[in-house]
Amino acid sequence: MKPARPVATRGLMLVLSSPSGAGKSTISRAVLEREENIALSVSLTTRPPRKGEEDGRDYIFVGDAAFQAMVERDGFLEHAEVFGHRYGTPRAPVEAALEKGRDMLFDIDWQGAQQIAEKARTDLVGVFVLPPSIEELERRLHARAQDSSEVVRARMAKALDEVSHYAEYDYVVINSDLETSIEEVRSILRAERRRRTRQTGLTDFVNALRGEKR
Repeated sequence: MKPARPVATRGLMLVLSSPSGAGKSTISRAVLEREENIALSVSLTTRPPRKGEEDGRDYIFVGDAAFQAMVERDGFLEHAEVFGHRYGTPRAPVEAALEKGRDMLFDIDWQGAQQIAEKARTDLVGVFVLPPSIEELERRLHARAQDSSEVVRARMAKALDEVSHYAEYDYVVINSDLETSIEEVRSILRAERRRRTRQTGLTDFVNALRGEKR
């Protein structure tokens, strides 16, 4: 039996959003570790690196002038200001990856997701991650010990608005159990990869199948 011929595909943009502390970054890292042919879209940011973060891996750390120059030449798929710092997704590397059939994962907020949807809705698959409760969300924010109490309070206040945007996404995952949530996101990714419209080589493949018996 001849092996099946590969069908050309276009990559997708898997966008994960959630309030801070709901688990999207942890889920993102697990998906990147367990799935093939997917890479993290590395954002530019004007904020300073946190402990353990590496320039070019976690973020590309730039100054305000460099960031603004990218904005002015329409170099971002999305950009926003969050808690006094600017974040943006560079357009060129993402578009190049999609053309080659490589999926890109985005760990961004609902505002960024809206901007990407305006520019590239057909390539976007949106997943919103909800916490099991507001009390658990606050507990997680304090437990990770990355922010001051004042910043945690600000994040909690913002979370109440952020959760209202769940309806703008294709899928919703309630992160009560981390392992279950990771596998739910992986299932979404695998299903979306098989969409007929994403398999750009299907017409040629089917025509070749039909011609084999002629």
